Amino acid sequence: MAHDKSPDAELARQLLEGYPGAFDRFVETYGAKVFQYSYLMCGQREDAEEVSQETLMKVFASLDQLREPERLKAWVFRIARNACYMKRRKSVFAPSQELSLEEFLPAFEGDGERRKLQIADWSALPDDLVLQGELRRELDQAIAELPEIYRTVILLRDVEELSTEEAAQVLEVGTDVVKTRLHRARLALRKRLDQYLRSARQERTEKI
Repeated sequence: MAHDKSPDAELARQLLEGYPGAFDRFVETYGAKVFQYSYLMCGQREDAEEVSQETLMKVFASLDQLREPERLKAWVFRIARNACYMKRRKSVFAPSQELSLEEFLPAFEGDGERRKLQIADWSALPDDLVLQGELRRELDQAIAELPEIYRTVILLRDVEELSTEEAAQVLEVGTDVVKTRLHRARLALRKRLDQYLRSARQERTEKI
């Protein structure tokens, strides 16, 4: 059988075979990604630094457990996910009780249907607001406040850009579960950002 020629599969084989510089290339490829994921999962830079370092070292120490080189990315993020869970359980910053996703989702109408969101017009925002990063910080905060199972799936799919199949491997669930959780997570974020954009537009209108 021909070897998978994907960059991940090739990097995994180099790691497994002990190629010089392979681990350095692995850190260059995954270091920032694992830190970003850990930061948005844990919510604290110190915790994220510990988790990302622990993840990278565990990958190196557990290479003999990687059975499918082409699934390197999913394997790395599964290790990171488990490390994040352990860190959050021990962290003094972890919330004592997570909010329900229902608190983030649009309310129901009288007929039982979800109320449709009319997203605020982005063109109504001053250019410097987006440039200064307020919107990005609002999005990061909204992601951080999602219940853990929804925060994880949106980070894997929309931030780290794993495929549905890769996310399913990380989370050890079916692809249908990933799709359902992702849909609900996106809907929750849409509501949160809609509220933010409307507020920003109102503030701008009041200043005119």
